Amino acid sequence: MSDLARHIDTLSRANVLCLGDVMLDRFVYGSVDRVSPEAPIPVLRITRDVPKLGGAGNVAANLIALDAACRFVSVVGQDAVGADLLALLAREGVSNGDSIVVEAGRQTTVKTRFIAGQQQLLRADVETVAPITVADRVLDQVERALPEVGGVILSDYGKGVLTDDVVVRVIAAARAAGKTVVVDPKGRDYRRYRGADIVTPNRKELMEATGLPAHSDDEVVIAARRLIETCGVGAVVATRSEQGMSVVTADSVTHLPAEAREVFDVSGAGDTVVATLTAALSVGVGLTDAARLANLAAGLVVGKVGTAVVRTPELLAALHEQEWRHGEEKVAARDEAAERAERWRLRGKRVGFTNGCFDLLHPGHISLLKQARAACDILVVGLNSDESVKRLKGESRPVQNETARATVLASLGCVDLVVIFGEDTPETLIHAIRPDVLVKGADYTIATVVGAAFVQSYGGAVVLAELVEGQSTTNTIKRLKG
Repeated sequence: MSDLARHIDTLSRANVLCLGDVMLDRFVYGSVDRVSPEAPIPVLRITRDVPKLGGAGNVAANLIALDAACRFVSVVGQDAVGADLLALLAREGVSNGDSIVVEAGRQTTVKTRFIAGQQQLLRADVETVAPITVADRVLDQVERALPEVGGVILSDYGKGVLTDDVVVRVIAAARAAGKTVVVDPKGRDYRRYRGADIVTPNRKELMEATGLPAHSDDEVVIAARRLIETCGVGAVVATRSEQGMSVVTADSVTHLPAEAREVFDVSGAGDTVVATLTAALSVGVGLTDAARLANLAAGLVVGKVGTAVVRTPELLAALHEQEWRHGEEKVAARDEAAERAERWRLRGKRVGFTNGCFDLLHPGHISLLKQARAACDILVVGLNSDESVKRLKGESRPVQNETARATVLASLGCVDLVVIFGEDTPETLIHAIRPDVLVKGADYTIATVVGAAFVQSYGGAVVLAELVEGQSTTNTIKRLKG
């Protein structure tokens, strides 16, 4: 199982406080057969009306969909829409209403979208956009929830729940309690989020907040670091639509490619990103891997229509598909592999190497590869070509051709790069890769491991991995033949 798959499994242990502007999203579906005789507008024949949690409510719904626990704090008005929202929160398993504050005189936000087929005809909003008058009651709910949670989301839709005072006090309380704070921001002045660990603007929001362009990778990094320096936040995770996502800190950058296969609706994608990112961070997943999960989830949710969520099984299925799809990218020729190994070393990574025929992958192979990966940061696997295997094992081998064997190896989470070599030994390849760690099975001695003397000559290590008894491709073939 890959590291990301293991991280997905841990999301069920996440417990996150989500605070922000909740709203009701109504999707009114129907068909258009004619134009109104009263005005040149389409007549929508309504077939169904679907209510969904919107704004911060959708963030909370995404947390629940990931099997995480969520303490949701927000404000609704004392009106019919507020009552509908409370009922929907309970029905979706987000909140029983205990942590939702009701403010008399406030109009609960409802956004109604009228849709014919896949085409949105109109959106009508009814809302109050004003600072809440019940901040003390909101902060009481936050104070009660903080000891129970591992992370805090501030989902700011600019409707008034997250006043400047509320934001300052929640961030201060969360920091004092040692909780990670992630902000989905609104507006142009991010100084109000000072002290937050992460902000997650989209590209347009990043440009508006900094007054800088953010089209290329370099421009995004410059703009993100401007926010970090001037607004006192720890990191920026910028979502960039078809250009993917960028994770920027004061001293590191990771650009993640977009994972969407089809895009139907981008509404709510930011909610999915902040929910997935914070859930992962709250259980100890590192920032880059948490962002990879969030990026994967975003690629799924934009393929859905309307405000939507991503569930854990979908995330796992997408990860498996991604690993299979990206497997070929992990197969490289010798010269390219040497260049990549050098780049890894320049980034402070310890490069390991092992090799073999890996024909009919069995538990012994997996054990060797896992032990090799445990001894380094990056594992490069040398794979004997078909002609090389024939010379070593006989004319009946390999059972699987080199393309199939390389694809299977590349799909493993513990393998970072596969290089096919045609010689009988990997000596030339080892000289090109110059690994920091050379790994071979314990049926060898260090003196008989090909390339050992060379690796040791520049201070590299040679590791002999424990063998799994009774496991070999030859034995497997014999059993298959009976």
